[in-house]
Amino acid sequence: MSRFDVVGVGLNATDTLILLPHFPAYAGKIAFDEEILSPGGQVASAMVTCARLGLRVKYIGTVGDDERGRVQVASLRETGINLDDVQVRPGCPNQTAYILIDRSTGERTVLWRRDDALRLDPSFITPEKISCARLLHIDGHDTPAVERAARLAREHGIPVTVDVDTVYHGFDRVLPLADYLIASSEFPAQWTSERDPFKALELMQNEYGIRVAAMTLGAHGALARFEGRFVYSPAFVVNCVDTTGAGDVFHGAFCYSVLRGMSLRDSLDFSNAMAALNCTAIGARGGIRGPEEVTELMGRAERRSHKDFETRSPAG
Repeated sequence: MSRFDVVGVGLNATDTLILLPHFPAYAGKIAFDEEILSPGGQVASAMVTCARLGLRVKYIGTVGDDERGRVQVASLRETGINLDDVQVRPGCPNQTAYILIDRSTGERTVLWRRDDALRLDPSFITPEKISCARLLHIDGHDTPAVERAARLAREHGIPVTVDVDTVYHGFDRVLPLADYLIASSEFPAQWTSERDPFKALELMQNEYGIRVAAMTLGAHGALARFEGRFVYSPAFVVNCVDTTGAGDVFHGAFCYSVLRGMSLRDSLDFSNAMAALNCTAIGARGGIRGPEEVTELMGRAERRSHKDFETRSPAG
């Protein structure tokens, strides 16, 4: 029996949230309402989501030895995530993000920095660190390290989910190892130079042999291609106060859905609902809920469908 349901390899960050009544005009000035220190980061937040959904979780990554690093480690530890393979880098600040949140819309602008000393060395990723899990979740930042993790997962028959929003050098070696690619809405077009999202997903899936090729669409939900068909899942309408971390929570919920054996449609719906609930609170992990609350939202909430995605998805 595997010791863990999910192992995550990738980024964490400690955010400073700056709440604004509204974004100022370009080169303008405005008084902010509040400043909050809050843990986040792509893979780390996805792993917190998995843990809060009851999965056994291990996180592999690096943190700085400053106050932000300590905040991050404390947050992960209190969620019950195994941190045996988290490396603390002495004399190095943790990855930092300053997130400007427009309280009138919930939208945010992110300014971030990651010290090169936080780079994860691929030699640190040994077989036993990956083979102990039922599923591997990665991002793309430390590309050689996540490639190593994905290759080990493939060798051990472990499915790989990938969260990517930026074109990274060498990521063409990672994509053939992905079972479930869930990219940002911009990434497929950036990677393929094909602006049509349907065509871009199809190109990527066919070229790299990806089982499910998908993209998140923010307020419009998510689109995926599987077995030659597209599945579109509209977003759930909630009172949005902060979109920070919505995509990360979506990925954590999708990992949970895969391990529960849900259909692709149900997986997308469940993940959209988790992401929507997270937008009802401040912070990257502020609104992570349990399965019961997600199911309740799915049963009552209005959904925001996008006509183009709806009409072009026969399975939708």
